[in-house]
Amino acid sequence: MAELAALEDPKAREVNERHGDDHGVNLGKLRALAKRLKTQQELACALWETGDTAARLLAMLICRPKAFGRDELDAMVRQARRPKVHDWLVSYVVKKSPYAEELRVAWSADPDPVVASAGWALTVERVAKKPEGLDLVGLLDVIEAEMKDAPDRLQWEMNNCLAHIGIEHAEHRARAVDIGERLEVLKDYPTSPGCTSPFAPVWIAEMVRREQGTTVAPRAKG
Repeated sequence: MAELAALEDPKAREVNERHGDDHGVNLGKLRALAKRLKTQQELACALWETGDTAARLLAMLICRPKAFGRDELDAMVRQARRPKVHDWLVSYVVKKSPYAEELRVAWSADPDPVVASAGWALTVERVAKKPEGLDLVGLLDVIEAEMKDAPDRLQWEMNNCLAHIGIEHAEHRARAVDIGERLEVLKDYPTSPGCTSPFAPVWIAEMVRREQGTTVAPRAKG
């Protein structure tokens, strides 16, 4: 914790706080620290329990994802209220867990929109990598009915799902584009030069145009 405190940079904190994160540690330096520590599950758990954002980010870099039980992961996602912690927890830990599919189903229907957004993030992974068994038409129905008025983080992940359905599944592309055009979610989202807009119709068109050889399209940058 002392070492993390020494890495605190006020300018980095100012930037992070604009995105809802309350830490000032440069992520490159955080990763360097994690590389030195290597995998340490016990330390990772202790760091998580501090509740400190930088400590929790470090915890996810040095933990063993498959060592967490289902209930532990459920509790952790409910505690992860900061965007970066939430994103890393889902991406670096839950996606590698044997409980990922079980939690995806449970979380997607959770009344807490932050928890539900984790379920939708896992669904995006399924849409892109393992769509067999998914009800894509049903997902589009839910997105069409609920995305427009969903809270920000949940809306973002539902939009990711909409775009990936359109990108990865040609038979649903026209409907995905139509939903995006009608709902206009993230249509005016500020996008840096060289980055793809997260507005689904634009994102879908750009990825299809590139005709990438990989099975997973990159996420929008924002």
